[in-house]
This record gives sequence, C-alpha cells and structure tokens, in this order.
Amino acid sequence: MSARLLLVVAVALVDPDMRVLIAQRPAGKALAGLWEFPGGKVEPGERPEAALIRELREELGIEVAEPCLAPLSFASHAYEDFHLLMPLYICRRWQGFVSSREGQALKWVAPAALRDYPMPPADKPLISALLDLLAE
Repeated sequence: MSARLLLVVAVALVDPDMRVLIAQRPAGKALAGLWEFPGGKVEPGERPEAALIRELREELGIEVAEPCLAPLSFASHAYEDFHLLMPLYICRRWQGFVSSREGQALKWVAPAALRDYPMPPADKPLISALLDLLAE
C-alpha cells in the first residue's frame, strides 16, 4: 500500500532585518502548537506559486508577486498516513503588512534562533538551507 502524496507549499518571508516569519499551528489542527513556515495545501490543478500567493493573502493579508518567490529547497517527509512533499520558497518583497488572519501566533525570528522553536518534522530540515542562504 502506498501512502497518499500531499503537496504543500511554504515560504520563508525575510524582512529587511534578515528575520524570518514563522507561524504557530492553532489549537484543533494537527501538530497544534508547533511553529512552521507559512503556506498551505496546493489545490488540484493549482500551481505551487499560485497556491502560495493565495495562502499568503488568506493567512497573512499580504500580496506577493510571483517573480518575488524564489525556490530555495524542499522537504519530503513520510507521516503515518500520508507522504508530504513541500517546496520552500524565499520571499523578500511583498505588499501590505503581515497580520494574523486566522488567529495564529506569528513571530519574526533571527535565522540562528529558528531551531529554538518546536517545528513539525518536515519543516526542521529546511532550516539548514535558510541558514546557508542568510548567513552573513
């Protein structure tokens, strides 16, 4: 029996101070309380970049232009009942102010401090790629 493949897209939003935005999964959701990179599920027929633009509008109230999304890395992780494939993009430019639209806690974190926050197993390996990119 093969596991169902779930395509989820995520982004590392990087502010002018080189901090990265993370969001806390709300109570009632799987992996509640853990911190993750913003993003969400790619709907059938939807391109990953379009899904990310939609999710950022819905979750954070910001507008991102597709050319501002640069692919950085990806995670491939086997959970018990599905296999997660998650491309991670990096974005340094957007319009509007980041705000919590779905009641999730948000934090801007220095890249070196990302490992101090409990994250889902699929998000953890992505930290190394970010540190490599953002190291001074």
